Amino acid sequence: MASGSDCWRRTGRCDRGVRGRVTSALTPGPHPRRNPDAMLESLLLLLPVLLFSIIVHECAHGYVAEWWGDPTARMLGRLTLNPLPHIDLVGSLIVPGLVLISSSGILFGWAKPVPVTPQNFRDRKWGDITVSLAGPASNILLAVSLAVVLLMVRLATGSIPVVLFQLCSYGVLLNFILAVFNLLPVPPLDGSHVVANLLPRPAAYAYQSLGQYGLLIIFVLLFIPGLLDAVFLPARIATGMLLEAVAGIR
Repeated sequence: MASGSDCWRRTGRCDRGVRGRVTSALTPGPHPRRNPDAMLESLLLLLPVLLFSIIVHECAHGYVAEWWGDPTARMLGRLTLNPLPHIDLVGSLIVPGLVLISSSGILFGWAKPVPVTPQNFRDRKWGDITVSLAGPASNILLAVSLAVVLLMVRLATGSIPVVLFQLCSYGVLLNFILAVFNLLPVPPLDGSHVVANLLPRPAAYAYQSLGQYGLLIIFVLLFIPGLLDAVFLPARIATGMLLEAVAGIR
């Protein structure tokens, strides 16, 4: 929902957005309406961080799929951190920018789907599960990596530049949120693939059929007062603990 979106070719057809088409994050930092400079700062910091995080998420799906025997993503040139093959003009730039400017408190967007062909997996069930978990796992790893950058700078110089701290702290929070969000068991998010593979086949088909309403369900969840705070509480706690550990920030 990332996180990003995936295109899964199943039974001869391509299902856009079956895995994590929507990726969402709460917007940290100052309220844009109160401070135009803060709004511009948030745009300059958050959009690149969100885009890079979604690309890492999508590439992780593709690399694990390749390990299971599916070369589709590599064949189509999608196993790259170059943003150009991944950018969706609407989902990666226009929607996140407009949502951030609207000061809704939510950063919301998606990338082009990374194509995966599950029929190529050596093991269809575990291939699907591990490919699904690869995206959120990559976001957790990226969050920890950004924290390590702060730690290394602090140890090397004795302090952390404000801009670097803002960039990395935004990245840590966004990536933990991306991981938590995409693990929600709501089709078409990554967590739904794990659940579907653990259900009996008839129940799995019925469960996955909810994917056609997935975006609507996600939009409803995003705007239920207080729900996001509860869902993303683990991400905020993890961010606070990690930043305190590496930068001494309470």
